[in-house]
Amino acid sequence: MILTIGKLAKQADVTIETIRYYQRIGLLKEPDKPDNGYRQYTDDAIARIRFIKRAQQIGFTLKEIAELLSLDGSHCADVRKIAEQKYQQIDQQIKDLIALRNILDTLIKGCQSNFSIEYCSLINALSTAWDGGRDCSLQSSAFPPSLEVRSAAIGTTAWMQEVEQCMEQLPREPMLPNESDSKS
Repeated sequence: MILTIGKLAKQADVTIETIRYYQRIGLLKEPDKPDNGYRQYTDDAIARIRFIKRAQQIGFTLKEIAELLSLDGSHCADVRKIAEQKYQQIDQQIKDLIALRNILDTLIKGCQSNFSIEYCSLINALSTAWDGGRDCSLQSSAFPPSLEVRSAAIGTTAWMQEVEQCMEQLPREPMLPNESDSKS
């Protein structure tokens, strides 16, 4: 069956823009443009797009999918190695998500046990400064702007351990700006 890009998109359940993007990054070959002006795609293009979408659904990046597509059936050991690496990566992501859930759970419980109209311990915990797990005082620098920045430097698991250590040092009562001044 010969298909135009619109029919291919409909058959493969993607947008025309997705097809064009896959062509730009080399995942899908762009057919030559014939004299009549319409590129013609075959059923092979549908199968390839469906392969890409299924691989994405189980966690492969487009770069990893390109690597898988470059291998043929005789490279099963190489494909298995890529899949095993993806499995380990997903396993680590699950561990990291569980640790993040535990941190959030602790913050929520702190907020529930320290309920106040004028003070929220969860907001205080997120606003409380933290510097690599060493200085958790309210006067130190703020939490890193994003998990990606800090986790890229020391690893997500280590970052979360530092956050947990800092949370253990947080004051249980609000520290209002005037309070610390009056104690001096």
